[in-house]
Amino acid sequence: MRIVNIHEAKTQLSKLVDLASKGEPFIIAKAGKPLVKVEPLEAPPKRKIRRLGFMEGQGLIPEDFDRMGDAEIERLFEGEE
Repeated sequence: MRIVNIHEAKTQLSKLVDLASKGEPFIIAKAGKPLVKVEPLEAPPKRKIRRLGFMEGQGLIPEDFDRMGDAEIERLFEGEE
């Protein structure tokens, strides 16, 4: 496994991360002492694609949907109980 000093890691981080993501992990050392190991993460499982409109036609929306509760809302705003 490749060991790089912290200065090299800072100057070549993009290249090193790219190599690690392709399966070549490396260790970052400071003054010759290993500090951290960089290795690729496992890819999360693919999620099922959600389809828009998959329930089209399976429900009813009332004609007055945008006016439902108007009287109650008006009463609450006017302070009547």
